[in-house]
Amino acid sequence: MDIATARKRLEEIRGELDKSIMVLRGDERDEKAGDFPQDPADAGANLSESERTEALLSAAREQLAQVLSALERIANGSYGTCVDCGAKVPDGRLEAKPEAARCVACQARYDRSRR
Repeated sequence: MDIATARKRLEEIRGELDKSIMVLRGDERDEKAGDFPQDPADAGANLSESERTEALLSAAREQLAQVLSALERIANGSYGTCVDCGAKVPDGRLEAKPEAARCVACQARYDRSRR
């Protein structure tokens, strides 16, 4: 994948994530405003929704960090090179996931180590 295309796609993803995070943060503030119904069953449903919102917010923030890191790698000339082994990250992987920092083998090892 050429660098200009990668940068454009990453900037688009960053914009979408920024909007999503803003919306999710707004929902989070609304829920914390104390507008919970008195029925305990409804309160439990609201707590569950709050937990879902927090999980989505966390995932969006993590992906945003990956996108920003990829933009930094573009700026310093290391985009497309695995951060672990230094091998070339396959173009197909970068097309599917432009923020990818690792080749497939290193990503699998990384994912296993996080479990």
